Amino acid sequence: MTSGKMFEGVKILDFTHYLAGPFCTLQLALQGADVIKIEPLGGEASRQASTAEPIWSDRRMTPSWVAVNANKRSLALDLAKPQAVDIIHKLVLEADVVCENFRPGVMDKLGIGWAQLREINPRLIYCAISGFGTTGPERRTPSFDGKIQAMSGLMSITGEPESGPMRAGFPLGDISTGITAAFALAGALFQRTHTGKGQLVDVAMLDSMLNFLCYPVSEYLVTGHVQPQSGNLSITRKPTAARFRCKSGYIVLAALTDAQWERLMKTVGCEQLLADPRLADWPSRIAHGDEVHRVVEAALCDEDAETWETRLLAADVPCGRVRDIAEVVALPQLAHRGTVQQAQTPWGPVRLAGSGFQLEHGNGGVDQPIARPGEHSRAILASLGYDDAAFDALCSAGITEASD
Repeated sequence: MTSGKMFEGVKILDFTHYLAGPFCTLQLALQGADVIKIEPLGGEASRQASTAEPIWSDRRMTPSWVAVNANKRSLALDLAKPQAVDIIHKLVLEADVVCENFRPGVMDKLGIGWAQLREINPRLIYCAISGFGTTGPERRTPSFDGKIQAMSGLMSITGEPESGPMRAGFPLGDISTGITAAFALAGALFQRTHTGKGQLVDVAMLDSMLNFLCYPVSEYLVTGHVQPQSGNLSITRKPTAARFRCKSGYIVLAALTDAQWERLMKTVGCEQLLADPRLADWPSRIAHGDEVHRVVEAALCDEDAETWETRLLAADVPCGRVRDIAEVVALPQLAHRGTVQQAQTPWGPVRLAGSGFQLEHGNGGVDQPIARPGEHSRAILASLGYDDAAFDALCSAGITEASD
């Protein structure tokens, strides 16, 4: 492990599955935390989720699982068996954090909920991630990313009015919740440094999404305005801050000031709009936004998006062409910063996204091989005093397993 990472020395027992929870613990694992992934025998279900390359599902290492479980150790346990719960109780004695994203009450029934574990380790920080939190009338309501995108209002402001509400192109509800939970855990760990106390960290997907939607939520609460679907138009509603079709590809412009408006019109050859008295200021340009968009897009259709991006950036007009994922990961900027990182698997190296920030001291990153199901079971239980004979007996009883 790289020396000096900011969460080095922090031990996390990770009971999370699918996306929101694993994305949370990934953030701390990338920054040096020792994250022990507690998986069922055979591994978490998402290890075999649908994938474009079925061979990775057969290997129980799908890209969707790898993406959020790098730098973690794997301990396989059948939590329905009392001996497995005993093992968890022993691990909790030395743990700093427990993180889970079951429905409220599931961990309690297993004997490893917050009420039980805080008695074992008063300094424990217990992070419970769920759709609606541990309190309130919806606390036991099942949730998933699509439900949260719909229920939070996100879909009501996404897409074109003609086509109806639209989901984001990736699981934003899960990801926003994972980021929120990681921030909450970091804060709880810091708070413990001067209180000495553990605590429950209660993270709800719906709450997290409302936090991310602070702009349209505040606009309604303050002014009563309900944001409609506006397609690819900026939240400023300025017609030159939107997506435009080019001869090939698309480009997004953000001409928001009078100076940028003038430079844009001159660069794309629409000087006639500068002389139009109906477009003398931004309120009037917004009022005639459809016409402005139509004229500018007609001009942009003369060249491809890459050409226009070069010209407009040279003219100091904020813009960016729409790239697909294959183009993005090949960007020299990402290579320079090491954003796309490499991890080892038994079948060779794979690449995945690393941390979203860099530190001057103790920078985080992927520095451990991707774990197979139960790969670290033997070593983790050995640290608790189970010798090989005891471990083999646990395997024979179906309590644990190892892929070593």
